[in-house]
Amino acid sequence: MEIRNPKSEIRNRRVRIGIDVGGTFTDVVVVDNDSREVVAQLKVPTTHAAGEGVARGIIEAIERVLGELEILPDEVAFIAHSTTQATNALLEGDVAEVGVIGLGSGLETWKARIDTRVPPIELAPDRFLKARHEFVSSSAADEKTVGAIIDDFRANGTEVVAVSEAFGVDRTEREEEIVRLARRKGLFATSGHEVSTLYGLRTRTRTAVLNGAILPKMIHTAAMTDDCVRRAKIRAPLMIMRSDGGVMSVGEVRRRPIMTMLSGPAAGIAGALMYEKVSDGIFIEVGGTSADISVIRDGQPQTRPARVGGHRTYLNTLDVRTLAIAGGSMIQEKDGALADVGSRSAHIAGLAYASFQKPEVFDGARLVHLRPTARDTDAYIAIECAGGERFALTPTCAANLLGVVPDDAFAKGDPEAARRAFRPLAERLGLSPEDAARRVLEIACRKIEKQIEELIAEYGLDRQTVELVGGGGGAAALIPFTGTLMNLPARLAKKAEVISTIGVALAMVRDTVERNIANPTPAQILQVRREASDAVIRIGALPASVEVQVEVDPRRSLVRATAFGTTELKPAGEKGSVNGAESARTVAARSLKANPDGVVLAAETDGFYIFAREVVNRRFFGLFNRKSRAVRVVDKTGVVRLRRSHAEISVATVETAAAALESTINKLTDFGDAGRALPDLHLLVGARVINLSGLAETAQVLALAGTELESSAPEETVVLVATPR
Repeated sequence: MEIRNPKSEIRNRRVRIGIDVGGTFTDVVVVDNDSREVVAQLKVPTTHAAGEGVARGIIEAIERVLGELEILPDEVAFIAHSTTQATNALLEGDVAEVGVIGLGSGLETWKARIDTRVPPIELAPDRFLKARHEFVSSSAADEKTVGAIIDDFRANGTEVVAVSEAFGVDRTEREEEIVRLARRKGLFATSGHEVSTLYGLRTRTRTAVLNGAILPKMIHTAAMTDDCVRRAKIRAPLMIMRSDGGVMSVGEVRRRPIMTMLSGPAAGIAGALMYEKVSDGIFIEVGGTSADISVIRDGQPQTRPARVGGHRTYLNTLDVRTLAIAGGSMIQEKDGALADVGSRSAHIAGLAYASFQKPEVFDGARLVHLRPTARDTDAYIAIECAGGERFALTPTCAANLLGVVPDDAFAKGDPEAARRAFRPLAERLGLSPEDAARRVLEIACRKIEKQIEELIAEYGLDRQTVELVGGGGGAAALIPFTGTLMNLPARLAKKAEVISTIGVALAMVRDTVERNIANPTPAQILQVRREASDAVIRIGALPASVEVQVEVDPRRSLVRATAFGTTELKPAGEKGSVNGAESARTVAARSLKANPDGVVLAAETDGFYIFAREVVNRRFFGLFNRKSRAVRVVDKTGVVRLRRSHAEISVATVETAAAALESTINKLTDFGDAGRALPDLHLLVGARVINLSGLAETAQVLALAGTELESSAPEETVVLVATPR
């Protein structure tokens, strides 16, 4: 356990409290609400075995923050926690019994009966979620008939009712009535339209079943922690981390606990966005057992539909690729050669890292083989000391031996201890300790490299602008070395070891509304936008803080609006790290890998500097040249908020923005084999970036732009950054 920073530093401040529930420890950070800087941090053991489960550790963390750091309840402006409970419950098969009531009428009755019957979902080896199923014609679904089904469910041990009706997203009344009836009869209940507003009865029902399976456990934990916050007289509402990087209220967790899946990795990405201010890069959070890798573009994390047991769901989660390689991964040796690094970690084997011991401990030590678990090969190695005590050799030990771990990093150990511990392995391999350590890091980091290369290709990232950012306690062991291997810039996030917890403390309230609409009109798009705005306000965001991003996918007839906001208004004067345009020019030049003299200030708003650089692209052995304009948008805090390798810049006012947009769209629209593709469009007004890139028609762009700009003064400057598709 540890507490950093004296009490006097945080007295009489408005603070934000973030709590990240990990496998071993529950981390807590206290962040100054105005400066957004960490002023204190502490750890408590995660209480898996307690009667109250992980809630007990969360409660202890809150009590310690208030007591030992002398924080007054009124000083807490925001409090939130992440949780692995939903994910763990599904992975371990620790779920409630669910009964499905399917509904349908008319011609779709036969299909609805099939689509609402959810086959067994494998959650873990030999552990399946098997939902009971009853179907009722919508016209016959009166209280007596449905009540008898619910009574039968309860008599057979069912704890949760999931009701799902064909086209229930358009007519929600019947689902809502049955949910209320089930709750009156003492069961938990959920419905298809609560978890998704998309068509697709089979996937929507499956998602509702998964939501119901974790409902009782999540409601219990949420109620306990919320009660603790209220008993502590903290007025700020308790928020819980979502799987898409935002937070939601306890009330929303009671309705949609499935939204908390993967909230652990999401917390790290939120930290990268909100604290480290990463706008474009690949974020790698490295722990002791695994590494989570994700892409951030234009200040937004990338998302994808989650799959559980190989089945698609209507849950959008951050696109996080998890590898079984980390700072604590164990080494495998066989027949005098390195066989592998990972997938088991020192934590699983119950071993401490060699690099955190005293060097003399390893005098006379020898190499031994072991099985971390009964199912593992005996190729895993450890170092056994003269007294019989064993320690793990890990990538963290290798990185310390080679001197690649910064002195202030969480993973910093004793290089001499690592060197002596590596000698027995080096002798077996016929190498020096340094070469053996280098081989270990190469094997480990090549796995990360492979995944990064796949992400670069999948998302079409420009290698010239890709940056690796490491978070987590094990980041220093792997990320600098990976950057060197790939010839890419790499750095560690500030306070990397608690970046997830910081992400929880700084996260914004977020929600997404999706609708299936063929050829949506501007009015229909604006209606979905309003629904998203209303949804995020309903779960805790202040109306004045809400921003909405809209996408239209004509191929899937999908309109998606993502709204985000804060539980309190942003401070008016956020600290800046750039001193005027010249300082910002240096930031832009660094991003462009150019001399500042060749970078031009093309435009400016109250919140942004927009810089451009002419680039000559040589083709066909220098016979043909093509000029393009690389653009960087730098905010007044010194963060690059938008990067484009080839873009056009137009300056207008709010009053003339529509004409400028229409002219730019006509000029840059691509009419290709795949159809009409509007350019990538961003409006910069004040300190806001309005992303209009996800729309399919000019009328949609103009309607949404008009809505976004309606509260701005007619004469206010608007800068349009446009890139051809």
